[in-house]
Amino acid sequence: MHTAGDDLQDDFALEDLESDGLAAEVEETRDYISEEENEPQSGPSTIKPDEKKRKRREKLKERKKRKMAENPLPVVLVDSIAGHSPSEISDYLFTLQHKAFPDLSAIEIEDQRIPAAAIMDTTAWTGPRTLDQLVDFIMKSVPSLHTRLGQRSKTNGSPTLIFVAGAALRVADVTRVLKTPKLRGEKGGEVAKLFAKHFKLSEHVTYLKRTKVGAAVGTPGRLGKLLCETDALAVSQISHIMLDITFRDAKERNLLDIPETRNEVFQTVLGCPQVLRELKAGKIQLVLF
Repeated sequence: MHTAGDDLQDDFALEDLESDGLAAEVEETRDYISEEENEPQSGPSTIKPDEKKRKRREKLKERKKRKMAENPLPVVLVDSIAGHSPSEISDYLFTLQHKAFPDLSAIEIEDQRIPAAAIMDTTAWTGPRTLDQLVDFIMKSVPSLHTRLGQRSKTNGSPTLIFVAGAALRVADVTRVLKTPKLRGEKGGEVAKLFAKHFKLSEHVTYLKRTKVGAAVGTPGRLGKLLCETDALAVSQISHIMLDITFRDAKERNLLDIPETRNEVFQTVLGCPQVLRELKAGKIQLVLF
């Protein structure tokens, strides 16, 4: 098992990029220069030095594109930490918690540890953890959550599920999936979409205080503020917190690879005193998707 924090288990890993790419670039440059030297000169050159450099760069780029098309780089599939056992996930998260709480003592950081008993065992799920599979994942791997999503809370702002995603666009995509009647039925509560872009914190406070919410999907920054700084997002009915860990952004980073979002997840969402207490008591289950 890996416990190397940010370097842990990318879903897609590229091998030998730097060495192969550098060697190819050097070789291409040599070929190009030798071609230039062998070209016949008809008279004094009228091309400016800057123009020569520009043309040389363009020619190199074209050669790289052709070479990449002819010899695509190998892509190696690697599994996600989400498919590992609760004890392995607990150790993995604990390694990242050290990064989120660098100033805590050994005893203090141990108090932040999320025990394996608080982590849902989803190793039986063998399908991909992608949005088109989220509904089936919940129904088959977390059936108790499926049941609760079909029931309307009696209290405003008291979701049964908190889904933590890394960016506003991802929050919007997840929200659309969780709104499906297949999950909510006819009686399920609303699905709250919570992120800072375009929405003030006060607007979300007002919305939650007047809305019966079944699921709250949000970025860790906004969820953390609502949990720690307001009473609008209640912890009392939360049964599951789902981390969107398998999804990777354009830079191949997951939710916990980015220092800012990682710190917000551990310090203000999972580290919210009420949430951490309920996790340790077994009243909230952590699910990695």
